Amino acid sequence: MTTPSITMYGADWCSDCRRSKALLDSLGVAYTYIDVEHDATGADTSLAISGRTSIPVVVFPDGTHQVEPSNLDLETKLREVGALA
Repeated sequence: MTTPSITMYGADWCSDCRRSKALLDSLGVAYTYIDVEHDATGADTSLAISGRTSIPVVVFPDGTHQVEPSNLDLETKLREVGALA
């Protein structure tokens, strides 16, 4: 089975980003992290996806995304897309 592709756009200084990253890590979810502070293309992509400059932006394999999700919203979506057992 292929692991679903999750991408998170964030920055180290962002407390919501650190929280979402910690949740993904604690749940053992494989994801790609793009630091928008160090990757101008990533910042542009994040803005294009969400239409806003708020982070984190978490993109799911079904093409949907969440901006500044709560832990509950993020975990619920991860289960929905099959990233969690």
